Amino acid sequence: MSRAFPLAGLLRLRHLRQDAAAAELAGANARASAHGARQNAARGELQQTTSEVATAAALSAMAAARSSARSMLAELEAVSQQNRVQQDQAQTVFNEARAGSVRLEKLAAKHAELVAAELLHSEQTVLDEIAVTAWHRDRDRGPDSGPNRGRGSDRESDRGPDRESDRESARETGRGLDREKT
Repeated sequence: MSRAFPLAGLLRLRHLRQDAAAAELAGANARASAHGARQNAARGELQQTTSEVATAAALSAMAAARSSARSMLAELEAVSQQNRVQQDQAQTVFNEARAGSVRLEKLAAKHAELVAAELLHSEQTVLDEIAVTAWHRDRDRGPDSGPNRGRGSDRESDRGPDRESDRESARETGRGLDREKT
């Protein structure tokens, strides 16, 4: 059974904060973009106005319209400045949230690597135990109870006890390795 990352709840919380900050940043960018489009449209309309004046009343109306347009452009510029400030703040909040998430993600990755290493170590320990147990069991049975019982007994007795124990040991080691592979 694998161990859970102890800070998993905090990591989920950081991801939620990061998502909220990303949504706020996207909203600020959308507002700034929409406002920029409105500002460009207003400037385009003002450039299309005629500057020919036929009467004094038209001259007075044109002066009033230009003054009104100038104050409208000043207000639009103030709103643009406010949108840029909001964008910068949202970007800062998002960067901080992302940095907090990244730190925890790195810890989670290290934890996962540690758990995987522990799992592999425990599996290897079990395999080693199985191999050692099999080796001891086969060694305790003796040479007459093994799979080569009755074969080549004349040749083995001619070689002497040292060579026989060496051969049996090598055979058992080979069996243990075969069992580890499966």
